[in-house]
Amino acid sequence: MPPELINKILDVCTRKIEQKGENVGLSFYAFFANKNDNPPLLMQAANWWIMENQFDHFEKAVKIKQTVLALSEQRQIN
Repeated sequence: MPPELINKILDVCTRKIEQKGENVGLSFYAFFANKNDNPPLLMQAANWWIMENQFDHFEKAVKIKQTVLALSEQRQIN
């Protein structure tokens, strides 16, 4: 997953958790504008969400953030 997407996911999750609490759920569409201005990045997010993690349509923002942080830390180690 590109750093651009990692940062976007972390920013959105953090903001939504602060606004709505730790039970807020998100879909991967939450990380994109209503218009599809970056189809390759959207497809990377969809693949990561559906194929790699087998997340449901909505997942807790806390879970998403923890998953991305773990991925980010793993990349720094390798």
